[in-house]
Amino acid sequence: MNRTTTHRITVCTSCRHKGKTCQPGYELIDRLRQAIAAAGDSVSEDFEIAGTACMAGCDHPCTVAYHATRKASYLFGDIDPDEDVEALVAFARQYAVLHDGWCSSVDRPGKLRKSTLARIPATIIALEETADRVS
Repeated sequence: MNRTTTHRITVCTSCRHKGKTCQPGYELIDRLRQAIAAAGDSVSEDFEIAGTACMAGCDHPCTVAYHATRKASYLFGDIDPDEDVEALVAFARQYAVLHDGWCSSVDRPGKLRKSTLARIPATIIALEETADRVS
C-alpha cells in the first residue's frame, strides 16, 4: 500500500465464468476504481485497489477481498461488475470505520450479506493472544 492508503481491496484477475473465456476481474477493478474515485469522500484516499492472480474462489467469480492492518479480512464471491460496485463501495465506507473490521452479515450492504466466502481475524490479534499465553 502507498503511504496515503490504510486499506486495500484486492480483486482476483484469473476468475472466469464457467464455460467462458472472459476474466471479469479486470472489468471489476476498472469500475471499482472509478466508483471509489467518484465517491468524493475519504474512502477514495483510504483504499488502494489491486488485482492478484488467484484467491482460490474459482467457483465464485469474481472474488474480492478487503483487508487492512489489525482488521479482520473479508473474501466475497460471485461479484458482478455490472451490478455490485455500489455495494462494494458502501462496504468500503463501512469497513473503513470499523476499528477491528468485524461486522455482522446483516449489516453488510446488498449482495455482500450472502456472498461472504470468508472472514479472517486479524493476524495481530492471533499473535497477541499467543504471546499472552506463552508469557
